[in-house]
Amino acid sequence: MMLDPSVLSAPVLDHRRLDLGAARRVRYVLEQKFRYEYDAPVRELRQRLVIVPPARHGNQYRLAHRLEVTGAPARRRVRRDADGNVIAWLEAENVSHAIEFRLAAVLERVSDDGPTMLPADALRNPRLLRPTPLTEADDRLRAMAARIAADSAGDSAEDTADRVSEAVSRAITYTDGITAVTTTAAQALAGGRGVCQDYAHVMLALCHVLRLPARYVSGHLLGQGGTHAWVEVIVPRGDRAEAIALDPCNGRRTDGGYVTIATGRDYSDVAPTSGSYCGTSIGRLTTGRRVGVLAAA
Repeated sequence: MMLDPSVLSAPVLDHRRLDLGAARRVRYVLEQKFRYEYDAPVRELRQRLVIVPPARHGNQYRLAHRLEVTGAPARRRVRRDADGNVIAWLEAENVSHAIEFRLAAVLERVSDDGPTMLPADALRNPRLLRPTPLTEADDRLRAMAARIAADSAGDSAEDTADRVSEAVSRAITYTDGITAVTTTAAQALAGGRGVCQDYAHVMLALCHVLRLPARYVSGHLLGQGGTHAWVEVIVPRGDRAEAIALDPCNGRRTDGGYVTIATGRDYSDVAPTSGSYCGTSIGRLTTGRRVGVLAAA
């Protein structure tokens, strides 16, 4: 489906007055931009963007989208990575002053299409069970996992996942500007403060210790100014597996207020924007984002 430009100027509904959990269909509009400015010309710019929603994630569908580049001629390559994420590579040989990447997309969630199901072998996928440098457990995390294991003895994997999310929600206080994208789960837990990606990394570290397959999710939460992160824990469901989405930052399961963009082992797999260039100028990044509900039925 082609993206109708009139959709981008259409008013969005006040999601706070909607019962999105009861809606059978919810249609969203997403706009996001990244603008880099330089004091002097730069060359050989290579940009990686992970901002385009997948064609389908569970009951969420991408109906239409457009990715634009302004400020410099750019070549693009779009592919899917090992996790099925849409990865866009943009290359510009010369940027005189600024370059801007802008995404517009329309998505729809159809509740009757059910949860996010995966093949049963996802329960044994090493990428979902092994820690990364950002999610490696230390003694403090292992002790926390042991307490959760003792409290959840006899529980299902799904119930244990809920306990992990609740424990992480209590262990960290949301504080912006304290951590960075390189902060590890162990550092975030020790400091007791952080942002959504820190909550997600701590939860992933605990899941790895408890042998719960889990993955990092990058996306958007209605009402928030920036991107958001949460966790999907993979649990048995009949002869298949189901991805249960939990948001430890807000201490709850996700609902119709969440839009998924990508999944990976940690933040570094799905960073919305990253790249390199040649030149002496330091790039200044400004971002913008709008996500809202166009219709709910």
